[in-house]
Amino acid sequence: MKEIRILLLLAIVMIGSACSNKKENRQKAPTQVKTEVVTAGGQMTNESYVGIVEENEATAVSFTGMGVVKRMLVREGQAVGRGQLLALMDDTQARNLLTGAEAQMAQAEDALQRYGMLHDAGSLPEVQWVEIQSKVAQARSQLAVAKKNLADCRLVAPVSGIIGRQQVKAGETAVPSQAVVTILDVSRVKVKVSVPEAEMNAITPHTPSMIIVEAAGKKVSGGRIEKGVVADAMTHTYDIRINVPNGDRKLLPGMVAQVKMRTQNQKPTPALPRGGSLNTPSNDDATNRNTNAKANQSPLPSGGEGGGFYLPITSVQRRPDGSLFVWTIDNQKNAHRTAVTVGASQGNRISIMSGVTAGQRVVTEGYQKLSEGTEVRF
Repeated sequence: MKEIRILLLLAIVMIGSACSNKKENRQKAPTQVKTEVVTAGGQMTNESYVGIVEENEATAVSFTGMGVVKRMLVREGQAVGRGQLLALMDDTQARNLLTGAEAQMAQAEDALQRYGMLHDAGSLPEVQWVEIQSKVAQARSQLAVAKKNLADCRLVAPVSGIIGRQQVKAGETAVPSQAVVTILDVSRVKVKVSVPEAEMNAITPHTPSMIIVEAAGKKVSGGRIEKGVVADAMTHTYDIRINVPNGDRKLLPGMVAQVKMRTQNQKPTPALPRGGSLNTPSNDDATNRNTNAKANQSPLPSGGEGGGFYLPITSVQRRPDGSLFVWTIDNQKNAHRTAVTVGASQGNRISIMSGVTAGQRVVTEGYQKLSEGTEVRF
């Protein structure tokens, strides 16, 4: 009887251990997120530059063969659609070649039919039959090439856009390496700006910007910034390009634009006191620093003064009670809700007045699946 009880106890222990192992195996894998480290900075300042509007993409269109342009069907500045006929080349030679290829094809097919009867009757050597089949294949290939050459006498638009420049006119000879017209995509444009090397570090792909083009009477917010990596050897400047929406097609390549960019002056992070942490400055100290900084900086745009840190607007979440928070990551890679207060927004970023400190890691994407204490990877 005692032996039976011992066996039952051992069985219960083993089952419990197995269940425990299964629970451990069912633990969720860390949630994938994207993060941004909070960096210390000074006041947000407005930098002004002069830029040039560029097309989003330029497509050079040319004939694939050499010949005389018979007719141009578009003009500069005209909107064209994909597949639209742009120009015609003299196709006299192409039509003659096609006629000859069709005659050779007819002859080869007739020979194949005649010799086929002899081959079926066993009166034709196999070598000669293979030669006849080869001639038919050659004639078919030459016919396809002739048709392609005739079709290439018609120049069609490979993409939709606006005719930017016409390099060849009717009556001139076009060659394969010479563009006949250039099609510009101006549904979106880019504003090219030359930035001094000392100011490049303050510009990120998401730096807020305002584009003013007086010639078009437009004032629009700039989008994502593309930063160049090769400096001009003479001026020591780098080219950046700001993506700008242009649904009404008013912004045209070559227009001069005034560019105002809201950048953040970077300051070294104060050293942590030995045995302590970096305290959040009092309101009086922050006010004094802001007042002193404004003496040497351009005024901020309407919408309020900025805080010490700027984060993407999407990283700030709202609780049911209306309070705001961000997801911060601790050293063990666990997510925690951290209450924050915010200031003015600029572009797609917003100033964080309190709640986070320099060096903290904040979740910017993937926060939808997070809960308090969730383990993450980034």
